Amino acid sequence: MIYVFMADGTEEVEAVATIDMLRRAELDVMTLGIGSQMVVGSHGIGLVCDADVKNIQPDETLQAVVIPGGMPGTLNIEKNQHAQAFIDYADEHSKLICAICAAPSVLGHKGLLKGKKATCFPGFEKELEGAEFVDEGVVMDGNIITAKGAGVAIEFGLKIAEQFAGKDEADKIYASIQK
Repeated sequence: MIYVFMADGTEEVEAVATIDMLRRAELDVMTLGIGSQMVVGSHGIGLVCDADVKNIQPDETLQAVVIPGGMPGTLNIEKNQHAQAFIDYADEHSKLICAICAAPSVLGHKGLLKGKKATCFPGFEKELEGAEFVDEGVVMDGNIITAKGAGVAIEFGLKIAEQFAGKDEADKIYASIQK
């Protein structure tokens, strides 16, 4: 299962575009709301999640966690103990950990980027504690995928999809959306 976190203030494009690409690849995705099953994104768009994170526990079905950015969504996810438990589980079990825009800061604060290449929304570079900042749209290093922001949300989603469905499938999806 790929878990995508959403909180009040989450950047809608980063969440929805990523989820869309993963579901086009026919991957198992569950959206987890922080504080509620219904959240309001950073641009006032209501988002209905599959479950409230407090009602789900990380377990062996976890394949990846995805943290969209946006403010204050990133901060709301970072301060949530249930979301932190999923990130910790993914780290402890070498599962894929993905963050876009401001959200790579969550990984930096946890020390998960030490010695890794990473990117983020401009202005958050100092939050990537221990990382080698790379000025690219999407960066993968080991089990960590980071991305700059909403403008590369589709590529971010496809990079995640590629890890489970393969590059050919990700390329096929990209071509089907008229890149």
